[in-house]
This record gives sequence, C-alpha cells and structure tokens, in this order.
Amino acid sequence: MMNKLYFLSFLVAAVSAQSGSGKTTRYWDCCKPSCSWSGKADVTSPVRTCNRQGTLLTNPNAVSGCDGGDSFTCTNMSPWAVDNNTAYGFAAVNISGGNEGSWCCQCYELSFTSGPVAGKKMIVQATNTGGDLGHNHFDIMMPGGGLGWFTHGCPAQFGSWNGGAQYGGVALVKGCQWRFDWFQGADNPSVNFKQVTCPTAITNVSGCTRRDAPKAQAPAQGQVSSSTQAPTPSKAPSSCGV
Repeated sequence: MMNKLYFLSFLVAAVSAQSGSGKTTRYWDCCKPSCSWSGKADVTSPVRTCNRQGTLLTNPNAVSGCDGGDSFTCTNMSPWAVDNNTAYGFAAVNISGGNEGSWCCQCYELSFTSGPVAGKKMIVQATNTGGDLGHNHFDIMMPGGGLGWFTHGCPAQFGSWNGGAQYGGVALVKGCQWRFDWFQGADNPSVNFKQVTCPTAITNVSGCTRRDAPKAQAPAQGQVSSSTQAPTPSKAPSSCGV
C-alpha cells in the first residue's frame, strides 16, 4: 500500500512539473512586477519592490509606478553570471496549462538551443506575467532590454530614461555588460526549459519562495554574491545609455 501511495505521489509531482520547449524575449520596464501583489500565489511573501530612491517597500499593495504610484522593480533584479555557462535572473512567463498561481515565484532552468548562447543555461524565477506573451514564453529581465507596452515606468522611476528601443532595448555594451558578455548579445534565443527548485541566491533577491517548493538549493560554486538589499538606482543613462 505504501509503495502504491509513493508511486501516486511521484506521478502527481511528475505531471505538475512544467517542462518543454519555448521562446525568450527581453524587457526592463521598471514597473511593479505582477507577482509583487498579494494573493497571486501561495508564497512566503510577494516579490519585493522598491521606491524611486531604491528603498525596499513593505506594502505589497503599493500602487505601481506605472500607474502613478511609487512601487517599482528593484534594480538588483538584473541577471548575473554564476560561471561561464550558468546565469541567474528573473523573467515574466507564460507556461501552457498554467496561470499566475502556478507561475509566480517558480523557477525554471532554461537551456538555450540557438544563437551564440546555445549550450548555456540560465535559472530564472518568474516574477511577472504579460498579456503580450505567447505560450511557453520567457521574457527575461535585463536593463535596456526594452520597455514593451509600459513606456512611462522607467522615466517615472529615474526622472529620465534613454534605454534604447521600445522593444529590444539598447544596442551598445555600456552599462549592460551581462547582456553583451555572458549573454553574448543573443537575440531572443530558443530554449528547452524545466521547472527546478529556486537557488537561495535568487530568492534572497526576490524575497519570494513558493510554499510548495522543495528545500532551496545552496549557491553554486563560484556564485557571485547577491545582496538582499536593493541598491540605490543610478541614473538610467549611465547604466543603459545609448
């Protein structure tokens, strides 16, 4: 009987785990992420947000900076390299068969299958969704990645913004080193993805862990340290200017 129960539990876990092939795009609109609102999923706390000064906010229901409020994406949610073949970061996601309740603060391992990053891997935590995303779509957060639909969030946060194109962002390396170093300037590479346990280095930044998640992974060897405090944002033109 116990063996049957164990098998059924394993089968349910296998079915619920999300995996497949997908696409990527990139963005950075400065808006409050969707998973920063309370009640989106069964998590320890919503994704952290910051005000214009870079100070962490404690009210998950604070109005988004894209709607006239003072709640923005924290600047330490930029992606970073763990080693030459692995990176960590955050993304807006849309996975077939799911919804915000299953996506928010879930982590996915992306294995890039095209472009100059083919063979590299990136673990992203879902912190946002998007009405313009297709199925099995990961919109990776990277400064200068493009504002998308919300063109007024970054000017509201920084006072000015010269982040390049509305879709696709800057075309120069200055201030966006990760995109042109580890990511090698890849333009929306395809991926194979699978649901994984979030590394502690990621949840230390977002402040969000799913209650149904297994025990978090220890930081990988060679992990670049990530502060749990969001740094004060620099002026946008100096960080992602063209």
